[in-house]
Amino acid sequence: MISIDLGSNTFRCIEYDCTVKTFTKDFERIVKTAEGMYKSGRIGEKAIGRILKAIREADLFYNFKTHAMRMAENSTEVLQQIEKESGVKFELIDAKQEAAFALKAVSSRLVQLGMDRDSYVLVDIGGGSTEVIFVYGKEVYSRSFPLGIVSVAGQCSTHEEIEILLEQLLKPVRDFIEEQYRRYQRPQIFVNTAGTPTTIAAFLQGMRYDTYDASKINGYILSLSGCRHALKELTAMDENRRAEFVGVGREVLIIAGILIVQKFYDLLDFDEAIVIDDGVREGVAIDYCENRE
Repeated sequence: MISIDLGSNTFRCIEYDCTVKTFTKDFERIVKTAEGMYKSGRIGEKAIGRILKAIREADLFYNFKTHAMRMAENSTEVLQQIEKESGVKFELIDAKQEAAFALKAVSSRLVQLGMDRDSYVLVDIGGGSTEVIFVYGKEVYSRSFPLGIVSVAGQCSTHEEIEILLEQLLKPVRDFIEEQYRRYQRPQIFVNTAGTPTTIAAFLQGMRYDTYDASKINGYILSLSGCRHALKELTAMDENRRAEFVGVGREVLIIAGILIVQKFYDLLDFDEAIVIDDGVREGVAIDYCENRE
């Protein structure tokens, strides 16, 4: 089957063989669904055009949509337009479902890598929202926050402005984390998924956007000092040079993304995290095959 994750910044799809439980071909494009939405509350025509172009390029047929589409005032008409022009029908999922799909994919990958633990915290930083998921054995506690790299980058033009905005946006995140730490103990490991941590891990291993290799990302140990090094190096580049490493469309967003990622090391009191490439699209595929069986 083919699973598509149309997020607030990226259109990602992957093919999954339900019989042998293996991922095969994948496809990704930067579509910036949530671009400018923090001002207008609507998904713009340019973003719709980029989504339709990505669908045509992928030539695929099934999908789920996340935060930007949940929040947009014109989500219904946008989905209808996409279906009419491409034949692709999107299913709108809520934050709880999004977190569940991401967790299913990440937990499966951790087991395959032999890195699973009884307790861990998973952070999934997207374009328009961030999911924080605590796992304690069979108990799972998750919450979604309206904090993402597209929305933050769209409101700020300097590191200082991003820092000020994050202080405000991260207050409820800090409260949620402190609540879990009071009720339980600090989890054994910290796991990072989504575009920003995977891009940092790729950059630190010398990969460019067109040479990205997910097999070298899954299980990578990303330290806070590594994040700081990547931020320093990427900030020093001009946007064209930066795009070679992070992808066209991410050259501005990646700076906000790294600053957000760094904040979670401090909030969670960890010096390093395990990076996992798998996310919502993989979780959707695994879940579909399990239910079909």
